[in-house]
Amino acid sequence: MTWLAELLRRQTIGWWDLLDIAIVSVLIYQLLLLIRGTRAVQMGLTAGFLIGLFFLSEWLELEMVNWIIRNLAGYVVFAIIVLFQPDIRRAMAHFGRASLLRHFRRAHSASETIEDVVVTAESLAAQRIGALIVIERQIGLRNYVEGGIPLEAMVTYDLLASVFQPGSPLHDGAAIIQGDRVSAAGCFLPLSVSPGVRREMGTRHRAAIGLTEENDAVAIVVSEETGSISLALGGELQRGISADALRIRLQALLGGRRGSRLPRDDSRSPLT
Repeated sequence: MTWLAELLRRQTIGWWDLLDIAIVSVLIYQLLLLIRGTRAVQMGLTAGFLIGLFFLSEWLELEMVNWIIRNLAGYVVFAIIVLFQPDIRRAMAHFGRASLLRHFRRAHSASETIEDVVVTAESLAAQRIGALIVIERQIGLRNYVEGGIPLEAMVTYDLLASVFQPGSPLHDGAAIIQGDRVSAAGCFLPLSVSPGVRREMGTRHRAAIGLTEENDAVAIVVSEETGSISLALGGELQRGISADALRIRLQALLGGRRGSRLPRDDSRSPLT
């Protein structure tokens, strides 16, 4: 307990100490974002348990337990690298797109991404081709991305339009955009079970509402039957919006400002 006594006797905390704490906090936060939704979470819990057991064995003078943990530590590191190689590789690939780094390039690519999404929605609506496009904001969508077909390609009109062409294997699923890239397509989303959702709404609209009920993502839906464009946010659906209105809403939402709740639509036209 000597270290605790020394810590309590420390004089004052200066600006450099606060900077040190802030940097470590940011690094830990980014690490937690990287492992969220992966098997590394269980690995982290196990590692935390072993570390706690190590300090407990020192405090209680459990020599055998302490000796075993100290000697196994080196082998555990190599075992983690071998067993979790795919997760480590995926985490490192996601690090460059983490929110801390993505902030510096968001202004550069957000307008282009929005324009491609709006043009795609307008074109598909004119052809009455159904589509569901989801744009990630602050809350990650990794669980849904990993359940789809990985693309990891820049957002372009040609790519989005080809994904939702009738007959395409990815036509019925959702395309998820993270930053300026289409991370995956053919993704399955949770359907809303809210009693307030109209029965005539189709699967795409229910999926858009269901997903946005759980997080702050933005979902754009194009109806096959009516050729109308809808925008889902916060579990509410605004139906029949124009391309210009969609562009304005996306610019407000993806520009770092959270949009207001969508007005409820009382239209009764059937959607799919």
